[in-house]
Amino acid sequence: MRTVTGLFDDYEAARDAVSDLEAAGVPSDDISIVANNTGDWYSTDTSNAAEGAGAGAGLGAAGGGVVGLLTGLGLMAIPGVGPVVAAGWLASTAAGAAAGAVAGGAAGGLIGALTDSGVDEQEAHVYAEGVRRGGTLVTARVEDSLGPQAEAILRQRDSVDTAARRSIYAQEGWTRFDENADPYTLDQVERERQRYRSMMP
Repeated sequence: MRTVTGLFDDYEAARDAVSDLEAAGVPSDDISIVANNTGDWYSTDTSNAAEGAGAGAGLGAAGGGVVGLLTGLGLMAIPGVGPVVAAGWLASTAAGAAAGAVAGGAAGGLIGALTDSGVDEQEAHVYAEGVRRGGTLVTARVEDSLGPQAEAILRQRDSVDTAARRSIYAQEGWTRFDENADPYTLDQVERERQRYRSMMP
């Protein structure tokens, strides 16, 4: 087994990547998605918030009717990131013993969950920071034989070049994800999203 991971500036592209991975034969249980939910973009009924990552009450419409992993989106909070919608093994691992709680318990868990699954630590920090700034993370555990196809799916859906993104962050003085940092505000997230849209060819 190997872990393939992609950061997306566009939630729709991430959602499509999840669907493509499922269509390629990757079981839903082996795929995770964590999307920044500042501004409550992906919630259809916040009063019916999910009972934890992967529990998914009230957020099924966020998947646009897609079956599989995306019907199980739930709400949680990650220190330094803020509110996210998440589903799958990575979200459950990040939440640890607090799975089942709507908020809290994921402090540092996202980095640890990524590195424990084989993701390079430096990349894990870029992924966590990317989610903090409004992105969506897709991670899949795949058989070695499916690895190249899974990586191609993430690239075809316009996943972020992590080396280039790290360079952009570093130019601003960033060195690593800080779980004690304030989450981005809605205005900051919108500015980040607009910034990366303007870089698209």
